[in-house]
Amino acid sequence: MNRRTTLAAALTLTAGLALTGCGGDSAPKIAVSDAYLPQPVTQQMAGAYFTVKNNSDTAVKLTSVTSNVAKDISIHKTVGTKMEQVTSLTVPANGTLELGHGGNHLMLMGLKDKPAKGDVITLRLHFTGADPVRVQVEVKAADYQPKQH
Repeated sequence: MNRRTTLAAALTLTAGLALTGCGGDSAPKIAVSDAYLPQPVTQQMAGAYFTVKNNSDTAVKLTSVTSNVAKDISIHKTVGTKMEQVTSLTVPANGTLELGHGGNHLMLMGLKDKPAKGDVITLRLHFTGADPVRVQVEVKAADYQPKQH
């Protein structure tokens, strides 16, 4: 092998090691899909909905959500006909957590500006057992209902 071939082989090997890392990545892989926020009627509050997929063998908990669009964001679940604030929601190992109308959801309180249909806001989801995840949330029509899968 000439010097150029040896150097190319060494760079390829180094790049492969850098991509795989030593010992692999043990942090759970979290994916968020179908994120939306119905256009709020007032500037007081809004609800946000999405699906969290946990692609790991370890359950994680959604413990908080932050954004610069609201003074406070709280996590809620619906029990019967009552909305109840909770400190966390579990995303099961190799499972999903659904946030949607009539069930688990986020409440954004004290909106700094009332988002309009077509706007995109950014939320940062914080978990125990996983790195934070940034989510781009599209503002939909006030009466928007997602298609059922």
